[in-house]
Amino acid sequence: MKNKTLTTWITLLFGALGLHRFYLYGSRDAIAWLMPIPTALGVYGFERVAEYGLDDVMSWWLLPLLGFHLAGVCLNAIVYGLMPPERWNLRFNSEAEPEAEAGQTSWLTVFAVIISLMLGTVFLLSALAYSFQRYFEVTV
Repeated sequence: MKNKTLTTWITLLFGALGLHRFYLYGSRDAIAWLMPIPTALGVYGFERVAEYGLDDVMSWWLLPLLGFHLAGVCLNAIVYGLMPPERWNLRFNSEAEPEAEAGQTSWLTVFAVIISLMLGTVFLLSALAYSFQRYFEVTV
């Protein structure tokens, strides 16, 4: 039985590494194995900024990649948290009844959705602001 609250929190906390996909789909999920790549590239972008400064062109591409990736992970947590119990159990707990406990929404699920919404907004707007700032600095 896949628990919706646990999945939402795993997605929020460890989604950038793909652990939520391993929890839901198992170790054969190709997307789960690919999810750490944009995270690692974004962290490398931070290292390049620390080493070469803000004028490093490669970091201009890598940092927004991390922001957009983290915003997508937060969006995924929101989708999982807001999924109706019937649909959750039909999709991830097909052997269970539609109103099974694993698909129910609790206050912990709601808190995870709220935190995901706040963090996702910060990540998305930060990535957009950094991208536009670098673009306009180069074109002017």
